[in-house]
Amino acid sequence: MRDVSFGQYYPSFSAVHKLNPAIKILLSIAYIVAVFLVQPFYFLGFLACFTYIVLVTAVAKLPFFRVIKSIRAILFFVVLSAVIQVFVNKTGSPLWEGGFIYTGGLISAAYIVLRISMIVLGASLLTLTTSPVELADGIEFLLYPLKLIKFPVHEFALIMSIALRFIPTLLDETDRIIKAQKARGADFESKNLFKRAKAMIPVLIPLLISSFRRADELADAMDSRCYSGSKNRTKYKKLTFGWGDLIAALFTAGLIVGVVFLNGVYGVTV
Repeated sequence: MRDVSFGQYYPSFSAVHKLNPAIKILLSIAYIVAVFLVQPFYFLGFLACFTYIVLVTAVAKLPFFRVIKSIRAILFFVVLSAVIQVFVNKTGSPLWEGGFIYTGGLISAAYIVLRISMIVLGASLLTLTTSPVELADGIEFLLYPLKLIKFPVHEFALIMSIALRFIPTLLDETDRIIKAQKARGADFESKNLFKRAKAMIPVLIPLLISSFRRADELADAMDSRCYSGSKNRTKYKKLTFGWGDLIAALFTAGLIVGVVFLNGVYGVTV
């Protein structure tokens, strides 16, 4: 479980790591929009999105296989969605005479797998290249106008930062509990789905208790340091915008324009 990349930060001194976190959040949203703009039967758009992922990974100096591992966390959901599409979608022509699998179902399944995978890869790049503190600063900066309607922007950003910070911790805790339960004879590798689900109950209960204990300890630590929210707080590092942010924005805008162009002109029908 420690191999799950989503929610973990990979320190480096790359140009991507140095970008303004608010810009990176906006560019990640723009990338997701580009993925959703890809039409069902035109796969060149997905190729453009994958090329974007490869280039950003290379510039950020990230291990490519570590980025790919982020898909493992949602692999079951991806496979389940694809199987449902294969057996439910009856558009197109059957693969064999009287068959129950149609070409439209296969294309739709491939489309869903590619879309979910591209979105997860883009989100993992954001968390791998942006520390939780920077993410909180970026979210707070983007939501600053909501302060006009008395929305607790700082507290919301802090909650998001803490949630991301504790993902690796909870994964380690889960791994420790599973090993402890295995030592007591629990079977997590049984082919019987019900037995595996039953074996997870002794894991979830201690994990839930541990999560509440950590939350309580964190609250006590914040109280002991006189934390009082955003009131009278200053920032040690203020967000600035540079040429790198402009280049990254233009690069992402080029991706969206390219996807729209490929969909409308050079889409390859499968």
